[in-house]
Amino acid sequence: MTALQRIHSWLPLLQRPWTSSCQRAAASCRLLHTHHHAAAVNTVQQHFNRGVFTLQSRTFGLSACTLKSTDDFSNHHTGYSEEDDEEEDFLEDREVEELFQQQIPAGVGDGQQGVFIVHPDVKWGRRKQHLTTAELMVAEAVGLVNTLDNWTVVDKIILSTKTPEKKRIFGKGNFQSLTEKIRQTAGITAVFVNVERLSPLSEREFEETWGVKVFDRYSVVLHIFRCNARTKEAKLQISLAEIPLLRSRLKNEMANLDQQGGGSRYIGGSGETLYEVQQRLLKEREMKIRSALEKLRKKRHLLRSQRKRKEFPVVSVLGYTNCGKTTLIKALTGDSGLQPRNQLFATLDVTVHAGQLPSRMTVLYVDTIGFLSQLPHQLIESFSATLEDIKHSDLLVHVRDISHPETVNQKANVLNVLQNLQIPDRLMSSMIEVHNKTDLIDSYQPAEPGALPISALEERGLDELQRAVEEQILKSTGKQILDLTVNLSTPQLSWLYKEATVQDVQVNADEGSAVVRVIISAAAHGRYRKLFEGR
Repeated sequence: MTALQRIHSWLPLLQRPWTSSCQRAAASCRLLHTHHHAAAVNTVQQHFNRGVFTLQSRTFGLSACTLKSTDDFSNHHTGYSEEDDEEEDFLEDREVEELFQQQIPAGVGDGQQGVFIVHPDVKWGRRKQHLTTAELMVAEAVGLVNTLDNWTVVDKIILSTKTPEKKRIFGKGNFQSLTEKIRQTAGITAVFVNVERLSPLSEREFEETWGVKVFDRYSVVLHIFRCNARTKEAKLQISLAEIPLLRSRLKNEMANLDQQGGGSRYIGGSGETLYEVQQRLLKEREMKIRSALEKLRKKRHLLRSQRKRKEFPVVSVLGYTNCGKTTLIKALTGDSGLQPRNQLFATLDVTVHAGQLPSRMTVLYVDTIGFLSQLPHQLIESFSATLEDIKHSDLLVHVRDISHPETVNQKANVLNVLQNLQIPDRLMSSMIEVHNKTDLIDSYQPAEPGALPISALEERGLDELQRAVEEQILKSTGKQILDLTVNLSTPQLSWLYKEATVQDVQVNADEGSAVVRVIISAAAHGRYRKLFEGR
């Protein structure tokens, strides 16, 4: 019955006119089922008009996504001003918002959520965690829940298991005692099972047994993402990441409907069952989102090309969520538009910020989305358009919260994600590792060779970091430091100020010349020689 209610919530999507870009994105599907589509919509609409189905919708609005910070994150896009330009035939804000708000995964609801955290502690096998402890993983789960303003942790428990792959995850005795505890604890409205993904069968089994909504890490993190989404790209990528979750919920709802004898019925001669209609709608929605994201990907490629033509070196700053990336970039650039927040996943969009190195060379620091352990590949894949910028950098800076008890495990997770993203070896081998938040540790000395200790908050250790960045940038970009003799009666000096980084000028007034020390790329030096040498 809930599935039928959800079809009704999709009727505006079926009936509203699509723009030309949306029509092309799903043209191949619509050609196959135009007549069936109309019949299905009319039949379902007739049922609802008669008042046959009266269940309340389980979707929740954006009002559920209030965060525990009253300060909105302000994105400062130095070097990204081109994104404000109108792009022909691209999704309008209204269309993106419709995609973002339609078919939000059900079950969260408005108002308060009292969450009971269950952590399955795997004793052996491939799922056993070796770089962390169950207690630390529960602490991270608590942090995820506390990120949402209307979610609170009622209680938490660690239960050992030898069978994490089974439907109930736990053995019979542990599952029975867990069920009794959940039923006897007041204030529980949801259970957060601290695993990467629950199978549709497990989720359905738990919800039927416990009588409350059940979440896994995938669904909780997606909810946090949804709360932090500000731009078109973030909203589209989140909507794409929610598709697998919607499909999983759809299977459970159809299974419940089948038990009532209604899930496999055809709709009004359309030749489609309720399940097939909803699957098709999800497929059309997915095609539309992917089409829009592909346009954004092409636009990002264009912006990277424009930056490359301007020959600004690009430094991607990455790390585990809440490690201090944004605070570091603010300290390096003095960008007052950046407002770091002590919150998981405060940054969802790639932002670019200009800063100067000791040589006065301008570089662009890219602030990226934070990483997290035990996230499915599908979620990383949905944000590939954003993370793609990392591959095209000149240098990577890996920021670690060295004060965190799980800092070693966090490093391993970040490196694993980078490996999955197939980051080029040249970037991995030249990556600078930064140990941040040393202000929280007395007399800290890094154990890893080459790691740079800093405190972004107190702006300590930044000079050494900038020198290291400059050294690596010169290597990776092929820029060179040259002493060039220029004639002051020609535009040579002004050209060098425009096309290179001028470090020093020694003027010889008697000869009307100067010796200029510059950092210049091979391409710019070639243009300089073509323009001025031999005059």
